[in-house]
Amino acid sequence: MGSGRRASQEEQPHATLYFLALLAFYLSGFAAVLYQVIWQRLLTFFSGADIYSITIIVAAFMAGLGLGNVAGGRLADRLGPRSSLTAFAIAEISIGVFGLLSRFLFYDVLYSRLPQLGENAVVATLVLFASLLIPTFLMGVSLPLLSRALTHHVAEAGRIIGSLYGWNTLGAATGAFATTWILVPNIGLQGALLCGAAANMLCAMGAVAISRKDNAIEATSTPADAPDDVSSIELTALPFTSWILIYALTGLIALGFEIAWFRLLGAVQKSTAFTFGTVLAVYLAGLGLGGAIGSRFVHRSRAPGRTFLLLQFALTWYAAISIAISISAIGRGVPVRLVTYLSEYEPYYVYGAVLALKNGEFASLGGFFLLYLGIPALIVGPPTLLMGFSFPFLQRACQSNLQLLGRRVGALLSANITGSVIGTTITGWWLLPEFGTASTLRILVIMGALLAIPLWQISRGASRILLTAGALAITAIVSSSVPDGATLWARLHGAAPYTVIAAEDGSGVSVLKPSTTSRDTAVFVNGIGQSWIPYGGIHTVLGALPALLHPDPKNIIIIGLGSGDTAFAAAGRAETSRVTCVEIIGAQLTTLRRQAEIQPYPGLTRVLTDTRIEHVTGDGRAYVLRSEPRFDIIEMDALRPTSAYAGNLYSQEYFDLLRRRLKPGGYAVTWAPTPRIRDTFVSVFPHALLFGDILVGSAEPIAFDPNVIRERIGAVRDYYSEAGIDIMGLVAPYLAAEPRRFGPGDARRMTDLNTDLFPRDEFSLPE
Repeated sequence: MGSGRRASQEEQPHATLYFLALLAFYLSGFAAVLYQVIWQRLLTFFSGADIYSITIIVAAFMAGLGLGNVAGGRLADRLGPRSSLTAFAIAEISIGVFGLLSRFLFYDVLYSRLPQLGENAVVATLVLFASLLIPTFLMGVSLPLLSRALTHHVAEAGRIIGSLYGWNTLGAATGAFATTWILVPNIGLQGALLCGAAANMLCAMGAVAISRKDNAIEATSTPADAPDDVSSIELTALPFTSWILIYALTGLIALGFEIAWFRLLGAVQKSTAFTFGTVLAVYLAGLGLGGAIGSRFVHRSRAPGRTFLLLQFALTWYAAISIAISISAIGRGVPVRLVTYLSEYEPYYVYGAVLALKNGEFASLGGFFLLYLGIPALIVGPPTLLMGFSFPFLQRACQSNLQLLGRRVGALLSANITGSVIGTTITGWWLLPEFGTASTLRILVIMGALLAIPLWQISRGASRILLTAGALAITAIVSSSVPDGATLWARLHGAAPYTVIAAEDGSGVSVLKPSTTSRDTAVFVNGIGQSWIPYGGIHTVLGALPALLHPDPKNIIIIGLGSGDTAFAAAGRAETSRVTCVEIIGAQLTTLRRQAEIQPYPGLTRVLTDTRIEHVTGDGRAYVLRSEPRFDIIEMDALRPTSAYAGNLYSQEYFDLLRRRLKPGGYAVTWAPTPRIRDTFVSVFPHALLFGDILVGSAEPIAFDPNVIRERIGAVRDYYSEAGIDIMGLVAPYLAAEPRRFGPGDARRMTDLNTDLFPRDEFSLPE
């Protein structure tokens, strides 16, 4: 009895310290993904927010993690348990310090002072990799170090490493959710970075506390050939290098699925500022929860390698089947509310849902929970749960020597990250543009069939044929169940396949869908309605009014293509010699060209064939930043302020960039759907005119004479009539009343503004 009590008393402190270690690693994951979200945003100011820049940023982040995994594994085996904890604490402190300095380095230095480094793609790539190398390297060393510090018996490797992985990833999921829904909307990017640094410091303090209190942390481990080691596990013929290749392949497939899921769910949620963080949180929550649960069951498996492979097959099957079933249900009109929403032009009003949550009005939030939690959990949750669940089984299959534990953890993680980088690159730059989302999903499922090779090698007897043949047969059936691209995108826009024109590339998806009540065709980008064909609405006014107001608009740039309405309207005057239209979604031009072939419309034909109109694919803000010529007019096509990255085009710093890129007497133009956008614009331009919700700003006073504008309309009436537009009737309401004028005195009074570091309107913050 006394001996049992003593053992229990000895085990209790170690259980407490183990829980403290898990909590510390949870905070480490929280901070890491917070930084990923914030740093990605900060670096897009330097490199642009297009698919190529985002892919490079993500690849650079992962590359640093991979290098850190390898180095951390070797360091952990060399240092031993207690010193590994100390090294882990130092790494966390260093990450926190870098987090505090990151805004200055990424925004104040790279973007504000060295933007010319982003002009050359090779130089920009090297700069991004170098910028992220130190902090991501330090993040990468953490799991091998902590794994070595806490694992005293190699037979416990799967459980301990799996638990660490699970808690760290759950922390990451919390970080993604909190950053998107709480921190950035309330305290901005800089405030969020402070929270990340605080989490790092708390994590380091926890590691130091464990190191000081665990007197047994230097206890020697069980030798590799001891009975309680791995002799009870069904050993396989696969060498460790084979598992390295297998885990690299699964990383490639996982990231490919992740990108495809983000595209699909982005269209479902209609691409708001909350989409990325929410889907990322669900993705990471599945991984973390799976890792935590798997660590509880891993000791029961006598064939952990085979279990790992079967779980990988299962998750690829679910990833395809869940989408096939969902699209089939939507095609049958189930559920009705979702199908109705998908067919609509406008996105879900997220800010209204936030207010309802604050007021406890949960009855009206069914649509919100379905879009932002239910559907992502259904599509992404189970396969990521299986990904995480399989991780402890892989560790148990690979760990046979405590002296090599850190090295093997690092090597496996590095291989998985290498595969993830490859998966990110080939999916974003090749598979999606070349084959589309539907075919990409099929390809990823088929790639999973390669796992049949190691499954055959580690199986024995009749089970070898049964398992391998069954896995291949199910893979073939599942891959064929994925709907074709036309059906996929039509259903996700609430339409029949034969009625839409769809195209996609690495940057996004464009869909043209005819109205069910008129002859109009709606233009959708990433699921959200952007404009209409034929022309003649607010987009026409947005392009035409500033061009008619300007005395000599030779060189004009339009950020955003949409249906081409704004670009067409801006090119109406004979004095205009060049209109540059910059669109971040390259597929948009593809669908418009198909539309022009199927249903010719003079306005659209003009946009596609007028030699004065140049089409550029890329980030509009980055294009203006690096443009050599100055412009007579710079304007952004109407973009909802709550769309993803819209804050980059409604901030004080962006408007100041426009001011610096204008010719003397030039105009900057924006749609002003909120008072905060109006005030932000007026804070930059000493002279501004407000026509309803259209703002025109300049460094010099703006002359407004309705009679002069009417004379100019008379000279261009035929140009607009060609597209069926009564330009005089369209502009007349804006000329009937004197526009609201703002002067230098008004600019000084504007205080509630959108900035690059605090995009209030994008995250629906009330004014």
